[in-house]
Amino acid sequence: MSLQHFLADDQLSQEQLLSLISLALGMKQNPADYRHLLAGKSVVMLFEKPSLRTHISFDIGIQKLGGHALYIGQQNGQLGERERVSDVAKNLACWSDAIVARVFEHQVLEELAAHAGIPVINALCDLYHPCQALADFVTLAENFSDLSRLKLAYVGDGNNVSNSLMLMAATLGLDFTLLCPAGFGPQAEMYNKAKAIAEVSCCQLTLTSDVAAIGPQDAIYTDTWVSMGDKTKVEDILAAFAPYQVNHELMQAAGAKVVMHCQPAHLGQEITTELFDSDMSVAMSQAENRMWAQNAVLATLLAGPVPA
Repeated sequence: MSLQHFLADDQLSQEQLLSLISLALGMKQNPADYRHLLAGKSVVMLFEKPSLRTHISFDIGIQKLGGHALYIGQQNGQLGERERVSDVAKNLACWSDAIVARVFEHQVLEELAAHAGIPVINALCDLYHPCQALADFVTLAENFSDLSRLKLAYVGDGNNVSNSLMLMAATLGLDFTLLCPAGFGPQAEMYNKAKAIAEVSCCQLTLTSDVAAIGPQDAIYTDTWVSMGDKTKVEDILAAFAPYQVNHELMQAAGAKVVMHCQPAHLGQEITTELFDSDMSVAMSQAENRMWAQNAVLATLLAGPVPA
């Protein structure tokens, strides 16, 4: 499986995704088998935006593979302001073996990848969150025997998380429903990309703003209604999104057995506290699987083909 970077979900084939999922599960089951995989490797983590799960899961994950992680936070400002992104990329490539970047704009990741000459991993940008989506499908693979038969719905704001889920679901060939309030759906470009992929993989991609049209689902996913940096008034968002709260009633109506959330969760808004804390919730498994999914990506980029 040839993989140079991990930037966007639509750049990955079904074979590549299934291989990464299998490797992540193998690493989770037998971590000691992979503890020297990145020995002598150094990974720079370049973060324009703060995080909890992304930062810690990469840092500890790299250590579990025998590598060294270096975190660079927001103290240097937004990439491209102090010095050119291309120069940052070339400098980092002098010392490190890979770059993990959590940025505001996807264009910055593309520039890093174009100039670094070493693998670049998208740890979040405005358009995609592929590390999260990969961890989500690792989690789903633990809970359902056949991903291709799965029905997954995302309920809430059309954002980077839903983009990655939608694209990855289409690539894997499973039915995906995107339920968003009118005016808060995905960008047309992202939806059209996913639609084209879904036609090839012969799965159903549904976009609706009608909560009653959610249909039968195996799992329901939600995310915060107020994204980091969003300038829309909070009270306006809460009013528009109130009917889209994921709760026990919605789970029952859809017949869903699993509820997902990438966290941080705003309990009482996009999801009820009772549901988030229930046995249906796999949010903490998703958080743990961030590390294993990312380790699979790191191993594939830096160590070549790795048996699961």
